[in-house]
Amino acid sequence: VVILSLLMYPMLRSLALQLHSAVTGSYISGTHSIAFINCLNEQIAKDIARAILDKKLAACVNILPKSSALYFWKGELEESTEILLLVKTRTSKIGELSNYVRSIHPFEIPEIISLPIDQGNPLYLKWVEENVPQD
Repeated sequence: VVILSLLMYPMLRSLALQLHSAVTGSYISGTHSIAFINCLNEQIAKDIARAILDKKLAACVNILPKSSALYFWKGELEESTEILLLVKTRTSKIGELSNYVRSIHPFEIPEIISLPIDQGNPLYLKWVEENVPQD
């Protein structure tokens, strides 16, 4: 019984938080995330952003202007100009988003990292939820 309780604790906690959120209208920290994806140029960034939105993996993608990047690649210090995508989505979609972007991105190892959203405008976060279907 103790082992079963320990194994079920994360699921029960999640259900309790969701029930609390539904009753009180409060936001559950970490329900949504922002993913950062780097792109070689603006056209690739727009193509990837549209593809992400077409698959309903995000509610919104911001395309930030050029920035300089310094990094090591295959033992050499490289410098390039990149475009950054800010992808707003459900945290539960990050794995699917990452897999999809890797399948269409021209980089051998694209940067795809995410951070959970701790707090935000409840109406905006609800809009994200409405535009990114849950599985």
